[in-house]
Amino acid sequence: MTQHLSPQETEVQQTSAPEQASAPWVVLGSSGFIGSAVCAGLKEAGITVRTVSAPRLESAAHDVPGLLEEAARLAAVRAELAAAFTGAAVIVNAAGLATPGGTDSPALRGANSLLPVVIADAADAAGVRRFIHLSSAAVQGHRPFLDETSFVQPFSAYSRSKAGGEHALAARAAGPCSTVTIRATSVQGPQRATTAKLVRLAASPLATVAGSGSAPSPVSSVDSLVQFIRTVGLHAGSVPAVVLQPWEQSTVAGVLEAAGGRKPRRLPEWFCRSALWGGYRLSSLAGERLHGPLRRLEMMWFGQRQVPGWAEATGNVPEPRVQEILRSVQAREPATS
Repeated sequence: MTQHLSPQETEVQQTSAPEQASAPWVVLGSSGFIGSAVCAGLKEAGITVRTVSAPRLESAAHDVPGLLEEAARLAAVRAELAAAFTGAAVIVNAAGLATPGGTDSPALRGANSLLPVVIADAADAAGVRRFIHLSSAAVQGHRPFLDETSFVQPFSAYSRSKAGGEHALAARAAGPCSTVTIRATSVQGPQRATTAKLVRLAASPLATVAGSGSAPSPVSSVDSLVQFIRTVGLHAGSVPAVVLQPWEQSTVAGVLEAAGGRKPRRLPEWFCRSALWGGYRLSSLAGERLHGPLRRLEMMWFGQRQVPGWAEATGNVPEPRVQEILRSVQAREPATS
């Protein structure tokens, strides 16, 4: 179901806060793909990093009021996190369940919908300057373009759980801590299993695009995401409540060529749209079990345009690195016939 989050508009100022680099940053989810990259990137930039284990929460709530009620009851968890956040300048939440093809569960809702609210409440209590929550561009679903508006149209259990986290953060009473949600796109990196799968697919006869292949791709690099997280955290002025990871200037054909070392085959657009139409309907009958693979196929064929946002308006676009990363992974993969 389409949802509209309560807008939280704030003034954008193009300034930086180098003095904040001396204060520690706290990273939750530091053992994961993105969390570990964030820790490494911050340390490389001279920022002290403190890692905190994310509490494992479960949620029975299916709406925002229920999530906020559950968060209010977790006083002990909130107090423990607030103590761990004491003295920190920025909190980065890279924790959660990254299961695009998974089914709905209390654990999924707890990790992706409830946990961000509890962290935000704890950051307020600890006097933290900024809380950065990592969400997913999947919350905007199949629409032709991604942007930084409150519009969400989740299409799967995973995207609904991430949208629930955004919605709950927007609805909670605003505290002294600046809360910013970054909608990450399709993040790739040398150590990610999905990147190796993408490289193998791109080198195979299955590498195809719809039409000319000139559609913009939301495939992005973990290096650029880490740089963007650091920029948002150090920014001294106000940042919008939701910002989108900037586009890295790649087309769907360009991504496959960089990953596979060969040009992808072109398929008629009508054929691709018909195949996806039938696939999603079959998946719906099977409890959305095929939604994850179908979404990846849709992104490979059609990509998704991104509307320029805060990063472009303030000159804070990170250096595009995705094609470089894909080529490096492709170079070390065994040759496929």
